[in-house]
Amino acid sequence: MMNLGIDIGGSTTKIVGTHEKQIIQPLTVEANDPVASASGALGKFLNVNNLSFSDIDKVMVTGVGASFLGDTLLGLPLQKVDEFRAIGQGGLFLTGLKQAIIVSMGTGTAFVKAHGNCIKHLGGTGVGGGTIAGLSKNMANLSNMDNIIDAATHGKLENIDLSVGDISSDNYIGKLPGSITASNFGKMNDQAGKNDICKGILNMVFQVVGMMGIFAARSEKDRDIVLSGKMIDIPQARQTFNVLAGLYDVVFHFPPHAAYCTAIGAGISGLDS
Repeated sequence: MMNLGIDIGGSTTKIVGTHEKQIIQPLTVEANDPVASASGALGKFLNVNNLSFSDIDKVMVTGVGASFLGDTLLGLPLQKVDEFRAIGQGGLFLTGLKQAIIVSMGTGTAFVKAHGNCIKHLGGTGVGGGTIAGLSKNMANLSNMDNIIDAATHGKLENIDLSVGDISSDNYIGKLPGSITASNFGKMNDQAGKNDICKGILNMVFQVVGMMGIFAARSEKDRDIVLSGKMIDIPQARQTFNVLAGLYDVVFHFPPHAAYCTAIGAGISGLDS
């Protein structure tokens, strides 16, 4: 018997099995209707793993779409889990940490303090994957995320961002080296191409999210920041967060299955209930 954790987002639904604190076959289903998406995810999970309804002990659901579901899904009883609790529990489970700041980066970004079973939503920002998609479509005429990422790999930040080195003759301001951004898009001119623009957008979004995570960690007297959500799989995300970690003496964690953190948190919340 296993528990299922389902995270119903605005456009994608993630599902994962948990059995004795082992993660089983994370899957993603895309659909705009939350009920259809959740049903499709459950059916796909059972089919892929050659399981039947009798193999499932509990179905734990979370995310913005969970409120649209009733008390059952395809005949299986549902338990709803607070999304911030799922984020916190999932982040600690994936890293083995006892306490940390968990950053959930999706369309927007949420910041959660997790210390054992004590979970606290610290706040959030509308800056996230939706920002990348919207600005890239408007400024570079690209709407496919893979194309945006590919374009950014060929871009040059020096054609977009104003750096510390651009404004300081010493090439430093305090402890900040010349390569650090002083102003996102502060140097952009008419010659900047779409590759440069896409790189600048990614850099801006990840810098904003990273610095807000650092501020949250400092306010909570933490040093560990766990990153979750599919956006952190973008290569530039890791590069940007690692630079910030070196500057501000924090540790950014990139756990496996980070895209499924919230679904995993929901699933494991049923192990002790």
